[in-house]
Amino acid sequence: MIEGIIVLVAALLVPIVLHVTEDALQVLRERTGSAQGARMTWGKRITWALLALVAAHFFVPKGLLEPAPPPPPPLPQAALFNADSLWSGADTSRLASLNDSLEAVIRYGRELIANTSHYLGQQGTVMRNTNGLNCQNCHLDAGTRPWGNNYGAVWSTYPKFRARSGGLESVAKRVNDCVERSLNGTALDTNGREMRSILTYMEWLGTGIARDEKPKGTGIVDMAYLDRAADPEKGAAVYLTKCSSCHGKDGQGMLKADGRTQQYPPLWGPLSYNHGAGLYRLSRFAGYVKNNMPQGATYASPQLTDEEAWDVAAFVNSQPRPGRDLSADWPDISKKPVDHPFGPYADPFTASQHKLGPFGPIAAHYKLNGTKSSQTGKP
Repeated sequence: MIEGIIVLVAALLVPIVLHVTEDALQVLRERTGSAQGARMTWGKRITWALLALVAAHFFVPKGLLEPAPPPPPPLPQAALFNADSLWSGADTSRLASLNDSLEAVIRYGRELIANTSHYLGQQGTVMRNTNGLNCQNCHLDAGTRPWGNNYGAVWSTYPKFRARSGGLESVAKRVNDCVERSLNGTALDTNGREMRSILTYMEWLGTGIARDEKPKGTGIVDMAYLDRAADPEKGAAVYLTKCSSCHGKDGQGMLKADGRTQQYPPLWGPLSYNHGAGLYRLSRFAGYVKNNMPQGATYASPQLTDEEAWDVAAFVNSQPRPGRDLSADWPDISKKPVDHPFGPYADPFTASQHKLGPFGPIAAHYKLNGTKSSQTGKP
Protein backbone atom coordinates (compact mmCIF):
# COMPACT_ATOMS: atom_id res chain seq x y z
CA MET A 1 0.00 0.00 0.00
CA ILE A 2 2.79 2.46 0.96
CA GLU A 3 4.67 1.65 -2.24
CA GLY A 4 1.51 2.47 -4.24
CA ILE A 5 1.13 5.87 -2.56
CA ILE A 6 4.79 6.71 -3.28
CA VAL A 7 4.29 5.79 -6.93
CA LEU A 8 1.12 7.92 -7.08
CA VAL A 9 2.86 11.01 -5.56
CA ALA A 10 5.84 10.64 -7.91
CA ALA A 11 3.52 10.24 -10.88
CA LEU A 12 1.51 13.32 -9.89
CA LEU A 13 4.62 15.54 -9.66
CA VAL A 14 5.26 15.19 -13.40
CA PRO A 15 1.83 16.45 -14.60
CA ILE A 16 1.80 19.20 -11.90
CA VAL A 17 5.13 20.53 -13.18
CA LEU A 18 3.79 20.41 -16.74
CA HIS A 19 0.59 22.20 -15.64
CA VAL A 20 2.50 25.01 -13.84
CA THR A 21 4.86 25.38 -16.78
CA GLU A 22 1.90 25.65 -19.16
CA ASP A 23 0.30 28.41 -16.98
CA ALA A 24 3.58 30.35 -16.89
CA LEU A 25 3.88 30.17 -20.66
CA GLN A 26 0.25 31.36 -20.98
CA VAL A 27 0.99 34.46 -18.83
CA LEU A 28 4.09 35.16 -20.87
CA ARG A 29 2.11 34.98 -24.12
CA GLU A 30 -0.51 37.38 -22.74
CA ARG A 31 2.14 39.97 -21.78
CA THR A 32 3.79 39.78 -25.18
CA GLY A 33 0.44 40.06 -26.92
CA SER A 34 0.50 36.59 -28.42
CA ALA A 35 -2.24 34.99 -26.25
CA GLN A 36 -4.54 32.59 -28.07
CA GLY A 37 -7.57 32.91 -25.80
CA ALA A 38 -8.78 31.11 -22.74
CA ARG A 39 -9.21 27.73 -24.27
CA MET A 40 -7.42 24.79 -22.69
CA THR A 41 -4.10 24.12 -24.37
CA TRP A 42 -2.88 20.70 -25.48
CA GLY A 43 -0.39 20.65 -22.62
CA LYS A 44 -3.16 20.91 -20.04
CA ARG A 45 -5.18 18.24 -21.83
CA ILE A 46 -2.23 15.88 -21.66
CA THR A 47 -1.70 16.77 -17.99
CA TRP A 48 -5.29 15.96 -17.02
CA ALA A 49 -5.24 12.78 -19.11
CA LEU A 50 -2.15 11.59 -17.29
CA LEU A 51 -3.74 12.40 -13.93
CA ALA A 52 -6.83 10.39 -14.90
CA LEU A 53 -4.74 7.38 -15.95
CA VAL A 54 -2.74 7.42 -12.71
CA ALA A 55 -5.90 7.64 -10.62
CA ALA A 56 -7.61 4.88 -12.63
CA HIS A 57 -4.75 2.54 -11.79
CA PHE A 58 -5.97 2.49 -8.16
CA PHE A 59 -9.64 1.98 -8.94
CA VAL A 60 -9.78 -0.36 -11.95
CA PRO A 61 -10.09 -4.03 -10.76
CA LYS A 62 -6.78 -5.84 -10.84
CA GLY A 63 -6.34 -7.88 -13.98
CA LEU A 64 -9.11 -6.15 -15.93
CA LEU A 65 -6.70 -4.78 -18.49
CA GLU A 66 -4.37 -7.79 -18.42
CA PRO A 67 -4.62 -10.54 -21.07
CA ALA A 68 -6.48 -13.70 -20.03
CA PRO A 69 -4.15 -16.40 -18.70
CA PRO A 70 -3.64 -19.41 -20.98
CA PRO A 71 -5.90 -22.42 -20.23
CA PRO A 72 -4.36 -25.06 -17.96
CA PRO A 73 -2.90 -28.13 -19.66
CA PRO A 74 -5.30 -31.09 -19.92
CA LEU A 75 -5.30 -33.54 -17.05
CA PRO A 76 -3.56 -36.86 -17.76
CA GLN A 77 -6.98 -38.47 -17.37
CA ALA A 78 -10.19 -37.32 -15.82
CA ALA A 79 -13.04 -39.67 -15.09
CA LEU A 80 -15.20 -39.28 -18.18
CA PHE A 81 -18.49 -40.22 -16.60
CA ASN A 82 -21.08 -39.19 -14.09
CA ALA A 83 -24.01 -40.88 -12.43
CA ASP A 84 -26.15 -40.54 -15.54
CA SER A 85 -23.61 -41.35 -18.25
CA LEU A 86 -21.50 -44.29 -19.36
CA TRP A 87 -17.80 -44.49 -18.60
CA SER A 88 -15.58 -44.10 -21.64
CA GLY A 89 -11.81 -44.31 -21.80
CA ALA A 90 -9.77 -41.15 -22.30
CA ASP A 91 -8.68 -39.97 -25.72
CA THR A 92 -5.02 -40.87 -26.16
CA SER A 93 -4.28 -37.27 -27.22
CA ARG A 94 -4.37 -36.49 -23.51
CA LEU A 95 -1.23 -38.53 -23.04
CA ALA A 96 0.71 -35.57 -24.45
CA SER A 97 0.39 -33.86 -21.05
CA LEU A 98 2.50 -36.58 -19.41
CA ASN A 99 6.27 -36.74 -19.34
CA ASP A 100 7.74 -38.53 -22.34
CA SER A 101 8.83 -41.70 -20.53
CA LEU A 102 5.44 -42.30 -18.89
CA GLU A 103 3.62 -41.53 -22.13
CA ALA A 104 5.76 -44.11 -23.95
CA VAL A 105 4.99 -46.81 -21.37
CA ILE A 106 1.24 -46.18 -21.52
CA ARG A 107 1.21 -46.12 -25.31
CA TYR A 108 3.07 -49.44 -25.41
CA GLY A 109 0.62 -50.94 -22.92
CA ARG A 110 -2.29 -49.82 -25.09
CA GLU A 111 -0.58 -51.22 -28.19
CA LEU A 112 -0.17 -54.59 -26.48
CA ILE A 113 -3.91 -54.68 -25.74
CA ALA A 114 -4.91 -53.60 -29.25
CA ASN A 115 -2.41 -55.69 -31.23
CA THR A 116 -1.47 -58.49 -28.86
CA SER A 117 -0.96 -60.97 -31.67
CA HIS A 118 1.73 -58.83 -33.33
CA TYR A 119 3.83 -58.84 -30.16
CA LEU A 120 2.85 -62.04 -28.32
CA GLY A 121 1.10 -64.21 -30.92
CA GLN A 122 2.24 -67.32 -32.73
CA GLN A 123 4.59 -65.18 -34.81
CA GLY A 124 5.04 -62.47 -32.20
CA THR A 125 7.87 -59.97 -32.44
CA VAL A 126 8.52 -60.00 -28.66
CA MET A 127 7.56 -63.53 -27.64
CA ARG A 128 5.33 -66.35 -28.87
CA ASN A 129 3.10 -67.43 -26.05
CA THR A 130 -0.55 -66.89 -27.08
CA ASN A 131 -3.07 -68.28 -29.56
CA GLY A 132 -2.96 -65.18 -31.77
CA LEU A 133 -6.04 -63.38 -30.44
CA ASN A 134 -5.82 -59.74 -29.41
CA CYS A 135 -6.92 -58.63 -25.95
CA GLN A 136 -9.25 -56.14 -27.60
CA ASN A 137 -11.11 -58.95 -29.36
CA CYS A 138 -12.84 -59.33 -25.99
CA HIS A 139 -12.06 -55.89 -24.48
CA LEU A 140 -13.20 -53.63 -27.30
CA ASP A 141 -11.39 -50.46 -28.37
CA ALA A 142 -8.39 -51.37 -26.22
CA GLY A 143 -10.65 -51.77 -23.20
CA THR A 144 -12.41 -48.40 -23.41
CA ARG A 145 -15.81 -49.02 -25.05
CA PRO A 146 -18.87 -48.65 -22.78
CA TRP A 147 -20.31 -52.11 -22.01
CA GLY A 148 -17.60 -53.54 -24.26
CA ASN A 149 -15.98 -55.57 -21.46
CA ASN A 150 -13.81 -52.55 -20.74
CA TYR A 151 -11.21 -51.81 -18.07
CA GLY A 152 -12.99 -48.88 -16.44
CA ALA A 153 -13.29 -50.48 -13.00
CA VAL A 154 -10.14 -52.61 -13.00
CA TRP A 155 -7.85 -50.24 -11.14
CA SER A 156 -10.53 -49.12 -8.68
CA THR A 157 -11.60 -52.64 -7.65
CA TYR A 158 -8.33 -54.61 -7.58
CA PRO A 159 -6.74 -56.11 -5.56
CA LYS A 160 -9.88 -57.99 -4.56
CA PHE A 161 -11.02 -61.42 -3.43
CA ARG A 162 -12.26 -63.63 -6.25
CA ALA A 163 -14.26 -66.75 -5.56
CA ARG A 164 -12.91 -68.46 -8.67
CA SER A 165 -9.41 -68.68 -7.22
CA GLY A 166 -10.49 -68.48 -3.58
CA GLY A 167 -7.99 -65.74 -2.84
CA LEU A 168 -6.97 -62.11 -3.14
CA GLU A 169 -5.97 -61.26 -6.70
CA SER A 170 -3.86 -58.41 -8.03
CA VAL A 171 -4.36 -56.73 -11.39
CA ALA A 172 -1.34 -58.65 -12.70
CA LYS A 173 -2.95 -61.95 -11.65
CA ARG A 174 -6.14 -60.94 -13.43
CA VAL A 175 -4.25 -60.04 -16.60
CA ASN A 176 -2.44 -63.37 -16.59
CA ASP A 177 -5.75 -65.17 -16.12
CA CYS A 178 -6.82 -63.69 -19.45
CA VAL A 179 -3.50 -64.61 -21.06
CA GLU A 180 -3.84 -68.21 -19.91
CA ARG A 181 -7.56 -68.60 -20.60
CA SER A 182 -8.81 -66.25 -23.32
CA LEU A 183 -5.47 -66.23 -25.15
CA ASN A 184 -4.81 -69.88 -24.23
CA GLY A 185 -1.20 -68.95 -23.53
CA THR A 186 1.38 -68.86 -20.78
CA ALA A 187 1.55 -66.23 -18.07
CA LEU A 188 3.64 -63.10 -18.57
CA ASP A 189 6.50 -62.21 -16.25
CA THR A 190 4.85 -59.88 -13.74
CA ASN A 191 8.06 -57.82 -13.54
CA GLY A 192 8.65 -57.77 -17.29
CA ARG A 193 8.25 -54.77 -19.58
CA GLU A 194 5.06 -56.05 -21.20
CA MET A 195 3.17 -56.63 -17.95
CA ARG A 196 4.38 -53.34 -16.45
CA SER A 197 3.22 -51.46 -19.55
CA ILE A 198 -0.22 -53.10 -19.51
CA LEU A 199 -0.65 -52.31 -15.82
CA THR A 200 0.41 -48.69 -16.32
CA TYR A 201 -2.10 -48.33 -19.14
CA MET A 202 -4.88 -49.75 -16.97
CA GLU A 203 -3.90 -47.46 -14.10
CA TRP A 204 -4.07 -44.47 -16.44
CA LEU A 205 -7.54 -45.50 -17.59
CA GLY A 206 -8.64 -45.76 -13.96
CA THR A 207 -7.40 -42.33 -12.88
CA GLY A 208 -10.21 -40.34 -11.30
CA ILE A 209 -12.27 -43.37 -10.27
CA ALA A 210 -12.58 -43.81 -6.51
CA ARG A 211 -11.63 -47.03 -4.78
CA ASP A 212 -14.36 -49.70 -5.09
CA GLU A 213 -16.34 -47.55 -7.51
CA LYS A 214 -17.68 -49.17 -10.68
CA PRO A 215 -18.86 -46.53 -13.13
CA LYS A 216 -21.90 -47.26 -15.24
CA GLY A 217 -20.88 -48.82 -18.53
CA THR A 218 -17.95 -50.85 -17.20
CA GLY A 219 -17.66 -54.56 -17.89
CA ILE A 220 -20.52 -56.47 -19.52
CA VAL A 221 -24.27 -55.95 -19.16
CA ASP A 222 -26.04 -58.56 -17.04
CA MET A 223 -28.72 -60.12 -19.24
CA ALA A 224 -32.14 -61.14 -17.97
CA TYR A 225 -32.42 -64.93 -17.86
CA LEU A 226 -34.55 -66.69 -20.45
CA ASP A 227 -37.46 -68.76 -19.16
CA ARG A 228 -36.12 -71.65 -21.24
CA ALA A 229 -32.79 -73.18 -22.05
CA ALA A 230 -30.67 -71.42 -24.65
CA ASP A 231 -30.94 -73.26 -27.98
CA PRO A 232 -27.77 -73.98 -29.98
CA GLU A 233 -29.79 -74.86 -33.10
CA LYS A 234 -31.57 -71.51 -33.09
CA GLY A 235 -28.20 -69.93 -32.38
CA ALA A 236 -26.72 -71.55 -35.48
CA ALA A 237 -29.26 -69.69 -37.63
CA VAL A 238 -28.42 -66.42 -35.88
CA TYR A 239 -24.72 -67.06 -36.39
CA LEU A 240 -25.15 -67.75 -40.09
CA THR A 241 -27.08 -64.54 -40.77
CA LYS A 242 -25.45 -62.15 -38.29
CA CYS A 243 -21.91 -63.39 -37.58
CA SER A 244 -20.48 -65.58 -40.33
CA SER A 245 -19.62 -62.72 -42.71
CA CYS A 246 -16.79 -61.71 -40.36
CA HIS A 247 -15.98 -64.85 -38.38
CA GLY A 248 -16.54 -67.29 -41.24
CA LYS A 249 -19.02 -70.12 -41.60
CA ASP A 250 -16.44 -72.36 -39.99
CA GLY A 251 -15.93 -69.94 -37.10
CA GLN A 252 -12.21 -69.57 -37.80
CA GLY A 253 -12.18 -65.83 -38.28
CA MET A 254 -10.32 -63.82 -40.90
CA LEU A 255 -6.66 -62.85 -41.15
CA LYS A 256 -5.42 -59.38 -41.98
CA ALA A 257 -3.59 -58.73 -45.23
CA ASP A 258 -0.27 -59.54 -43.50
CA GLY A 259 -1.42 -63.17 -43.19
CA ARG A 260 -0.18 -63.23 -39.59
CA THR A 261 -2.66 -61.44 -37.36
CA GLN A 262 -6.43 -61.69 -37.00
CA GLN A 263 -8.82 -59.15 -38.48
CA TYR A 264 -11.74 -61.05 -36.93
CA PRO A 265 -11.00 -63.66 -34.28
CA PRO A 266 -11.82 -67.37 -34.47
CA LEU A 267 -14.74 -68.19 -32.19
CA TRP A 268 -13.96 -71.87 -31.80
CA GLY A 269 -11.28 -74.35 -32.76
CA PRO A 270 -7.63 -74.61 -31.65
CA LEU A 271 -6.91 -70.87 -31.95
CA SER A 272 -9.87 -69.69 -29.88
CA TYR A 273 -10.36 -69.17 -26.13
CA ASN A 274 -10.36 -72.24 -23.92
CA HIS A 275 -12.95 -73.66 -21.50
CA GLY A 276 -11.67 -71.50 -18.65
CA ALA A 277 -12.28 -68.14 -20.35
CA GLY A 278 -14.94 -65.78 -19.05
CA LEU A 279 -16.79 -65.77 -22.38
CA TYR A 280 -17.27 -69.53 -22.12
CA ARG A 281 -20.02 -68.72 -19.64
CA LEU A 282 -23.25 -68.05 -21.53
CA SER A 283 -24.25 -64.99 -19.51
CA ARG A 284 -20.93 -63.29 -20.32
CA PHE A 285 -21.05 -64.15 -24.01
CA ALA A 286 -24.71 -63.18 -24.39
CA GLY A 287 -24.24 -59.84 -22.63
CA TYR A 288 -21.17 -59.12 -24.71
CA VAL A 289 -22.71 -59.80 -28.14
CA LYS A 290 -26.06 -58.21 -27.29
CA ASN A 291 -24.48 -54.76 -26.93
CA ASN A 292 -21.56 -55.01 -29.35
CA MET A 293 -22.25 -57.46 -32.17
CA PRO A 294 -22.52 -57.64 -35.11
CA GLN A 295 -20.38 -54.74 -36.32
CA GLY A 296 -22.08 -51.42 -35.64
CA ALA A 297 -24.19 -52.60 -32.73
CA THR A 298 -24.05 -50.57 -29.51
CA TYR A 299 -25.75 -50.54 -26.13
CA ALA A 300 -28.08 -47.83 -27.43
CA SER A 301 -28.68 -49.55 -30.79
CA PRO A 302 -28.44 -53.35 -30.45
CA GLN A 303 -28.96 -55.57 -33.48
CA LEU A 304 -29.79 -58.79 -31.62
CA THR A 305 -32.78 -59.58 -29.45
CA ASP A 306 -32.16 -61.03 -26.00
CA GLU A 307 -33.17 -64.48 -27.21
CA GLU A 308 -30.86 -64.25 -30.22
CA ALA A 309 -27.97 -63.26 -27.96
CA TRP A 310 -28.51 -66.21 -25.60
CA ASP A 311 -29.01 -68.67 -28.46
CA VAL A 312 -25.94 -67.60 -30.46
CA ALA A 313 -23.92 -67.82 -27.24
CA ALA A 314 -25.16 -71.40 -26.81
CA PHE A 315 -24.21 -72.25 -30.40
CA VAL A 316 -20.70 -70.77 -30.27
CA ASN A 317 -19.88 -72.26 -26.87
CA SER A 318 -21.13 -75.69 -27.99
CA GLN A 319 -18.36 -75.85 -30.59
CA PRO A 320 -15.00 -77.53 -29.96
CA ARG A 321 -12.21 -75.48 -28.41
CA PRO A 322 -9.09 -75.99 -26.28
CA GLY A 323 -9.60 -77.44 -22.81
CA ARG A 324 -8.05 -76.41 -19.51
CA ASP A 325 -7.61 -77.99 -16.10
CA LEU A 326 -10.18 -76.20 -13.94
CA SER A 327 -9.86 -78.42 -10.87
CA ALA A 328 -8.43 -75.56 -8.80
CA ASP A 329 -11.24 -73.17 -9.71
CA TRP A 330 -14.02 -72.38 -7.24
CA PRO A 331 -12.62 -74.09 -4.13
CA ASP A 332 -15.93 -73.20 -2.48
CA ILE A 333 -18.31 -74.81 -4.97
CA SER A 334 -21.31 -72.98 -3.50
CA LYS A 335 -19.83 -69.79 -5.01
CA LYS A 336 -19.87 -71.09 -8.58
CA PRO A 337 -21.91 -68.96 -11.00
CA VAL A 338 -25.24 -70.44 -12.07
CA ASP A 339 -23.90 -70.77 -15.63
CA HIS A 340 -20.58 -72.43 -14.80
CA PRO A 341 -20.78 -75.56 -16.98
CA PHE A 342 -18.52 -77.87 -14.97
CA GLY A 343 -19.31 -79.66 -11.70
CA PRO A 344 -19.31 -80.52 -8.93
CA TYR A 345 -22.13 -78.30 -7.70
CA ALA A 346 -23.69 -77.43 -4.38
CA ASP A 347 -27.17 -77.83 -5.89
CA PRO A 348 -29.24 -80.61 -7.51
CA PHE A 349 -29.17 -79.22 -11.07
CA THR A 350 -27.41 -80.95 -13.96
CA ALA A 351 -24.29 -79.82 -15.76
CA SER A 352 -26.41 -79.40 -18.89
CA GLN A 353 -28.72 -76.95 -17.12
CA HIS A 354 -25.72 -75.09 -15.72
CA LYS A 355 -24.42 -74.78 -19.28
CA LEU A 356 -27.55 -73.88 -21.25
CA GLY A 357 -30.18 -73.05 -18.64
CA PRO A 358 -32.81 -72.23 -17.76
CA PHE A 359 -30.78 -70.41 -15.11
CA GLY A 360 -33.65 -68.81 -13.20
CA PRO A 361 -34.46 -71.94 -11.15
CA ILE A 362 -30.79 -72.33 -10.18
CA ALA A 363 -30.59 -68.71 -9.02
CA ALA A 364 -33.86 -69.13 -7.12
CA HIS A 365 -32.49 -72.24 -5.39
CA TYR A 366 -29.50 -70.35 -4.02
CA LYS A 367 -31.65 -67.43 -2.98
CA LEU A 368 -34.10 -69.71 -1.17
CA ASN A 369 -31.32 -71.51 0.66
CA GLY A 370 -29.56 -68.30 1.62
CA THR A 371 -26.43 -69.14 -0.30
CA LYS A 372 -24.76 -66.29 -2.11
CA SER A 373 -23.42 -67.87 -5.25
CA SER A 374 -21.37 -65.88 -7.77
CA GLN A 375 -24.34 -65.79 -10.07
CA THR A 376 -24.54 -63.33 -12.91
CA GLY A 377 -27.63 -62.17 -14.66
CA LYS A 378 -31.10 -60.97 -13.80
CA PRO A 379 -33.74 -63.55 -12.83
